[in-house]
Amino acid sequence: MEMFVSNDEVKQWECELPGLQGMELLPARLRLAWHLRQRDTSRALYLSDAAEQLLNTCFPAYPDTNSGNVEFRLMRARLVLVRAEAAWLYGEFDKSEQLSELALRLAANGDTVEAATTMADAHYLLACIGLQKGEVPVVESEISLAIQFARQTGDGMREIVAESLLANQQALRNLPLAMERWGTILNPNCQITDPVHRSYINEFLIYTYSLTSDFGQSAARGIQVFEFAKNYGQKRRMISVASNIGDAFNSLSDHQSALQWIQEGLDLARTAGWPNSIASCLIQMSETLRRLGRLEAAKEMLENALPILVHVVGSRAHLLALRYFGDLSLNMGDYAAAQKSFQDLIFWADKKNHLDFRIGSRRGYADALSMQGQAKAALDAALEALALARQSTDSYRHIEVLRVLAALYMRHSLPEPAEMHGLSAALHYLRQALDIAENISNFNVPAELYQEIADANAAAQDFHQAFECAKLALAAREKNHNREAANRLNAMQLSQQTERMRAESEHLRQLAAAEAQRAEVLQQTSVVLEKLGTIGQEITASLDAPDVFKALNRHVHDLLHVTAFVIYLMNEDQQSMTSAYGVENGIPIKPDTVYMASAVSNSVRCVRERREIAIELASEDELLPTLIPGTEMVQSMLFAPLIIGDRVLGAMTIQSSRQHVYGDREKMIFRSLCAYGAIALGNADAYLRLQKTQEHLLAQEKLAALGSLVAGVAHELNTPIGNCLLVASTLQDGSRYLSSKLAGQNLRRSDLNNFCEEVKTSSEILMRGLSSAATLVSSFKQVAVDRTSEHRRSFDLRQVLHDIIATLNIRITQTGHSMELNVPYNIHMDSYPGSLGQVISNLVENAILHAFDKRQSGQMSINASQLDGQRVLIVFGDNGVGIPEENQKRIFDPFFTTKLGQGGSGLGLNICYNITTSILHGQLSVKSSLGAGTSFYLDLPLVV
Repeated sequence: MEMFVSNDEVKQWECELPGLQGMELLPARLRLAWHLRQRDTSRALYLSDAAEQLLNTCFPAYPDTNSGNVEFRLMRARLVLVRAEAAWLYGEFDKSEQLSELALRLAANGDTVEAATTMADAHYLLACIGLQKGEVPVVESEISLAIQFARQTGDGMREIVAESLLANQQALRNLPLAMERWGTILNPNCQITDPVHRSYINEFLIYTYSLTSDFGQSAARGIQVFEFAKNYGQKRRMISVASNIGDAFNSLSDHQSALQWIQEGLDLARTAGWPNSIASCLIQMSETLRRLGRLEAAKEMLENALPILVHVVGSRAHLLALRYFGDLSLNMGDYAAAQKSFQDLIFWADKKNHLDFRIGSRRGYADALSMQGQAKAALDAALEALALARQSTDSYRHIEVLRVLAALYMRHSLPEPAEMHGLSAALHYLRQALDIAENISNFNVPAELYQEIADANAAAQDFHQAFECAKLALAAREKNHNREAANRLNAMQLSQQTERMRAESEHLRQLAAAEAQRAEVLQQTSVVLEKLGTIGQEITASLDAPDVFKALNRHVHDLLHVTAFVIYLMNEDQQSMTSAYGVENGIPIKPDTVYMASAVSNSVRCVRERREIAIELASEDELLPTLIPGTEMVQSMLFAPLIIGDRVLGAMTIQSSRQHVYGDREKMIFRSLCAYGAIALGNADAYLRLQKTQEHLLAQEKLAALGSLVAGVAHELNTPIGNCLLVASTLQDGSRYLSSKLAGQNLRRSDLNNFCEEVKTSSEILMRGLSSAATLVSSFKQVAVDRTSEHRRSFDLRQVLHDIIATLNIRITQTGHSMELNVPYNIHMDSYPGSLGQVISNLVENAILHAFDKRQSGQMSINASQLDGQRVLIVFGDNGVGIPEENQKRIFDPFFTTKLGQGGSGLGLNICYNITTSILHGQLSVKSSLGAGTSFYLDLPLVV
């Protein structure tokens, strides 16, 4: 999951979300929830709940942290992190910690990149919670783990973000050490173009320049960070940086700009509803008001902020509020309140070990005690502050403590410090402060310090030194005045630069928006073209004209605004067109015929000119002469011919009751639909013609097969009937001979015996011959009835196949081949025996013509086996030459034959396939190899 994305990307995802369904929604909602967590926290939580419900619905075991797919466990971990960050933003730190720990458990033991990034993000959030609560050790340990997991995945962005958090906090506590440790990573001179990395360098520089009194640069860097955070949805960072920018403008004495920036941060915080961010802005606002002398307003701001911070006592925000409240109370003369505030600050600064606040709290505490006359206690507090200042490298706070000590000695009678140098204790401390100040590079010694030294010299009766120091104070004031003027000028220039940068940013944003709009138009066009491709496949896949009409009508209405839609098809005489399909507002339009000689018909005109025609009518136009009677008046019309090659099929028109609805995009869509429609209707017409041709050829094939069957049966009947005629004529001659003998009264016993024997033998021959003929006639009669009637009936498969082979036997024996029938008894079918006979006959003819290729002694076989209680497998095989592999995929195609002009029509196996699949509801397949014969497999249901 990306850590940051631009606002434009988030807007794009929001636009895509309504078009997603089912499981597509899960990753989309998760991604949006993650990137909206600071942009719009409430919507992020809503999307998170919606994704959670989808997970629970699809994966019931999902809530268990130990169950489910790793991918979905990581999705849940990311959803948990969204809620954890929301809790952190709303100040619910305990809840945020618990949720972050849950996310860590869900992502634990994962060896994917997403698992490691989830772990890094969870540890980073725990560090932020620790920072908010002022727990420095927690921050350091959690950031170390976040950096470790970021490096594990090579995620430089997450690593620099984590490093920056630690660097910024260390800069506030010990700038030289922070510069030494982080100067390489966050070096402002690095040639880094990555905007994320550059923004975190600038954030480090906000603190660096501020702590070295280069407030103009601090504000400039802050403004750059603010703009980046604004574009990448880092609202909390915007609030924090706005306060820092305001603080920098305060130091530049441009309190008006400071107030504007702090107010902007406060408005953002209040809109988001994040209490701790609101409190931080109120604290900064109060300090600005204090510097402007508006003490009561400043106090009100702090009093509003302090109750919010009760849940984060000990945090830097809380400590800063206590320090500001103490300083404000000193300014207002409420020394008891100042003492109490600095006393609380000492407790929390010591507990959290914030060295800068430990020094500042004791400095302020000493001042408050001094103003209340508690000199000894004030001195002890100031000396503690001095000891801490000497431990730090913060020269500015060191100077402040020394000046407080000098003020105490000027104000009270106190024991002189050990190893005192100078005329007085005050001069002793002030000289140390001056030495430190003069050794700070690019630091102007404040006029107040020179004046305090002058006053101390005057008190010690050293008026010459007092005079010299007073002159230095005057020069410093002049220099400070010039510096303040320069600061104000810098602030003005910075404000102008800010406005110019914002104007440039807005210009770039508008350019980006225009580019995004152009890209969106291109994307929409691409989507439309892709959709049209899918529509084209659907339309052209149909070979039925009514289905094509309906598909065109559906898609025309889906893609365009259409009041009326009509398709005209050319009549056979080519002199007129008739509307084959027409609807207006969903109601069919009565068929209408237009003649090609018409001078007013736009449908005829587009066909005659072979081009698209677009017509726009004004609302006041009179009734069109081409308007179909009974139809609605329209304002926008498109006409286009339906053409394939040079052949015109007709015309198509769409018409709308609205004006100017058919622009370039709509014309492109209509043009594409016309092209698809023409192809589909051309295919449908060709298929219809093919069907008629196939039906005619099939009828001829059936008649030819039946004629062959009759000829074969007649040939088969010749032998038994001829034998019977010969025996009958022999009996006739014997009867005449016996009658003549009997008439001449010379009949012998032997003659009678011979006649009886002859009658007996002849009777047996006659019975055998006539029985054979009767059986053959019965089989022929049944097969002939089955083939001509195509009636469904119950039959025994063995008997039907035996009868079929009996009728084909003469054809088989004439060509010198043999047939073996292996069919078990009692395979009963309820199907179409005539159609089955047609298939077997065609397979036999195909084998005789192709498999044996005029060779003798070919062997064919029919084997049947019952597959289960519902199907039977009939295998027709031969030991012929086999079928080449390249032909096996085409043998069932119509008109495919290798014997064209040699007796092969190319319809035999196509008829077999059609009968098997359509009438018998079965499947026909083939297996063959060259030189090893061919087998056809008929997989048929026992009951159709």
